[in-house]
Amino acid sequence: MAKEGIKVVAQNKKARHDYEVVETLEAGIVLTGTEIKSIRAGKVNLKDSYARIMNGEVVLLNMHISPFEQGNRFNHEPTRTRKLLLKRKEIDKLIGLTKEKGLTLVPLRLYLRHGYAKVDLALAKGKKLYDKREDLKSKDQKREIERAFRERQKI
Repeated sequence: MAKEGIKVVAQNKKARHDYEVVETLEAGIVLTGTEIKSIRAGKVNLKDSYARIMNGEVVLLNMHISPFEQGNRFNHEPTRTRKLLLKRKEIDKLIGLTKEKGLTLVPLRLYLRHGYAKVDLALAKGKKLYDKREDLKSKDQKREIERAFRERQKI
């Protein structure tokens, strides 16, 4: 990914556990100067963050960006609501899908592409407890199979 100019800053690992991802799309973020400096320093947390559609705009809520150390009085509020930049056609599509099918918008990862902060936004459906257990079980089985293959190749 380095040759494409992408540097992953933060990932939301819990999102893939809690949700079944239907579709992903890339969105830009409206940030202040101290926020982008904190992001470049890697001081971001996507855990418990989610996106909503408010007044025809997509906004990201609960994403924690730590205050910039040298920011003094110009520092930002860590969990403020941030606007996401999407095309009108994409927003209209998201409005329809979230209202009709009961899907939610969850950020999967935050990364820098050619100096600009971007978010991978997932259109996701919540998993039930038994779905999560099935995923863990299949993951363990795959791990065991891989381990057995590695053992066989050593002999």
